[in-house]
Amino acid sequence: MLTLRDRLSHLSFRDAARLLGPGGEALVRQGGRRQVSVLDQAQLTEERLTLDLGDAVAEVALDPARDRELRFSCSACDTACEHLGALFAVVLEEKLALGLAAPPPEPEPQEALTDEELVARALAEREVRAAEERMTVKALEPKVLWSDYAVTSRASGKTYRVALRGWERGESFCTCADFRRNTLGTCKHLLHVLARARKRFSKAEQRRPFRPDAVAVHLRYGEALELRVLVPEGVPPAAEAVLAPVRGRAIDDPRDLVARVQRLEALGHAVTVYPDAELYLETALLAGRLAARAAEIRRDPARHPLRQELLKVELLPYQLDGIAFAVGAGRAILADDMGLGKTIQGIGVAELLAREAGIARVLVVCPASLKAQWASEVERFSGRPCQLVVGTAEERAGQYRGDAFFTVCNYEQVLRDIVAVEAAPWDLIVLDEGQRIKNWEARTSRTVKSLRSRFALVLSGTPLENRLDELYSVVEFIDDRRLGPAFRFFHRHRVADDKGKVLGYRNLDELRDKLRPVLLRRTRAQVARQLPPRTTEIRRIPPTAEQADLHEGHKRIISTIVRKPYLTEMDLLRLQKALLLARMAANSTFLVDKQPPGYSSKLAELATLLDGFAAEEDRKIVLFSEWTTMLGLVEPLLAERRLPFVRLDGSVPQQKRQALVQRFQKDPACRLFLTTNAGATGLNLQAANTVVNVDLPWNPAVLEQRIARAHRMGQKRPVQVYLLVTEDTIEENLLSTLAAKHELALAALDPDSDVTAVDLASGIEELKRRLEVLVGTRPAAPVDVSQQAAVEREAREAAERRGRVAAAGGQLLAAAFSFMGELAGPGPETEMSRQMAEAFKARLAECLDQDDQGQWQMTVTIPDPAVLDSLAQTLARLAAPRRSPP
Repeated sequence: MLTLRDRLSHLSFRDAARLLGPGGEALVRQGGRRQVSVLDQAQLTEERLTLDLGDAVAEVALDPARDRELRFSCSACDTACEHLGALFAVVLEEKLALGLAAPPPEPEPQEALTDEELVARALAEREVRAAEERMTVKALEPKVLWSDYAVTSRASGKTYRVALRGWERGESFCTCADFRRNTLGTCKHLLHVLARARKRFSKAEQRRPFRPDAVAVHLRYGEALELRVLVPEGVPPAAEAVLAPVRGRAIDDPRDLVARVQRLEALGHAVTVYPDAELYLETALLAGRLAARAAEIRRDPARHPLRQELLKVELLPYQLDGIAFAVGAGRAILADDMGLGKTIQGIGVAELLAREAGIARVLVVCPASLKAQWASEVERFSGRPCQLVVGTAEERAGQYRGDAFFTVCNYEQVLRDIVAVEAAPWDLIVLDEGQRIKNWEARTSRTVKSLRSRFALVLSGTPLENRLDELYSVVEFIDDRRLGPAFRFFHRHRVADDKGKVLGYRNLDELRDKLRPVLLRRTRAQVARQLPPRTTEIRRIPPTAEQADLHEGHKRIISTIVRKPYLTEMDLLRLQKALLLARMAANSTFLVDKQPPGYSSKLAELATLLDGFAAEEDRKIVLFSEWTTMLGLVEPLLAERRLPFVRLDGSVPQQKRQALVQRFQKDPACRLFLTTNAGATGLNLQAANTVVNVDLPWNPAVLEQRIARAHRMGQKRPVQVYLLVTEDTIEENLLSTLAAKHELALAALDPDSDVTAVDLASGIEELKRRLEVLVGTRPAAPVDVSQQAAVEREAREAAERRGRVAAAGGQLLAAAFSFMGELAGPGPETEMSRQMAEAFKARLAECLDQDDQGQWQMTVTIPDPAVLDSLAQTLARLAAPRRSPP
């Protein structure tokens, strides 16, 4: 017999909305916003559930007149109302508290299971999904059991190929990612198809084993990935002799298998090699050759000729070693410390693979802020074509299909453009800042890890930050079977309590052994002897929209002044202010308008840098900015990361400055020295091994003075210099000005300049030219002399042709009018005819002009080109000889 508890325990949101009638959904949602204490306000008996809401009491019970239906009422309302909505919301949300549902059984932590129990649980989970998830199955041979099937998931919309070859795990195959990596030999799609096959085919057909029609090479996906051969019955003795050594076992030697396939084909036997097995064979054969080449390079990278020959710059020994390691592995992670040159190694990997494996298409996925830097580094180190993915969706799709060697996009674009990205055939995919896919359940991670390529490289200084889950996710991109399926990995390496809370990790020595062939990490300390005394890294950063708008306004002022024929003293003052504000906007809008919170992509990039620095205990940093306000914006970033620092600017008295220097030099805990250009001279900061220039000074000498605080006599460690540059601003164009050392031309605008005079005759013109470069004015392109000569020749010929046509036209008109005069015949000359002739002559004379050669020309304006047709036809009729009548 149905009870009230039974009925309420099965109540759904749709049921409640239907019972309340029109607007029922809104009433339940509105009532659910009320704060209700189930223990104090709700009472459930065998007959009814009441809810005391203070302003009304709502009640629900079984309707004795209608089977399985509920009747309900409200003490304050005559119709469906918010109080009843609250009542049903309590039922829907608090079934456990009302005793209408039992809590789900706590799953036993997988760390406590045996290996057999672990596999049984994993299989059970897939069997449940196979039964519950909606899938569409299409048999490619409907009347054959052991055939191929197309399975489409209704949830994801993706279609997979399932090949049924038997009832046991490992005999059949599915193209889904879970089948490839779970080591179970089955998946939900395969189980779903098997369940359908059991219903559709007779017992006799089910007992009939799979018999291959021809010799086939396939992969068996068990705990180990095995290359195997399927052999049909009744093969001739000659073929049997070739196949006997590899029948029914895993094949370890791909070269031997290829040779046997070739012998079979020479005997006239067709051999089917399934796509996944073909890719496995190709990869294995190439891997052997690449591994031998990598070993040869790594034996002595310091003296290997590729240090000078591979790229346009000389590689450091450890960099060439890292390149060789990644090429030898085929799919690898380079996890070097920040500043050791992971980008140049990534470019070097692509270049070496182009030479050794013939790759031609490389996709680089990086944070948006690093796209321009990748393009710059490719040009600097390689010179190969590089396409930055930008523009509309349609434009981006075409760029992925382009023929550039390097294509650079950011992680967000992969999410938006996944169809276009997947459609392009990539030879190598490089993930820069690969920790972006550390959250293995995030959409970005799942999408990026779905991309396919023969070779793969992850660049990340921090592939593991807090949990082993992060490392597992990153490794999964380069080799989704390297660490096994997630359920095996965490069972093997996590320590958890009886409730599943992670307490620690274990068997890390085994983990290191598994990762050694694919992961290479070098710290600065390990390669310190190979590092040059000073390296410089330019970080190009896109501005925020607010920064760009502010900068553009001041840039227009500069452009207007530069276009003036001469500059006054007031012009120079206005220039100085506009340039100053444009440079400030490149740092942060707050420096210009003092409006919080301020917008600054540069501060976001600096935060990323600081995260990396914080993880390296031996990092000591000197950080420069022209403006004290900018240092004030940097300080909260340091506080968030608990990085102790000292600060020196113009407000610090001279007698206190040495104490700040001493603290930075002597105190290991003091990690940063913040300063303006006040600290650029006279200070010895050899404790620092890193110099960060948050912005660029006008004068290159000042930049060198900044760096010299750390890179000086007495410095025993290599010094790394960072220049933070905002793209598409005066600051970016200032890079070339600094490199060329044009102090004199910009002396009038440099507040720190020592120059006291400028030659106005030439200096101001040079100043204007430099400012045009700074605001982005493009210089005139060099003249293509050959094209210019060709165009001028064509113009002369056209002019000469028009002259000949005009002369001939004049003669034609003269003849036509003479002919018309003859047709008109002689007539009496009257006063009126003379006046008309004089008037026509005067008007026509106004159309006459004499050229440089003394030739008379008549210029007239016609209303429409059709007039020319009419005139030509009239002249032709007049000029044609008249036929006499027969």
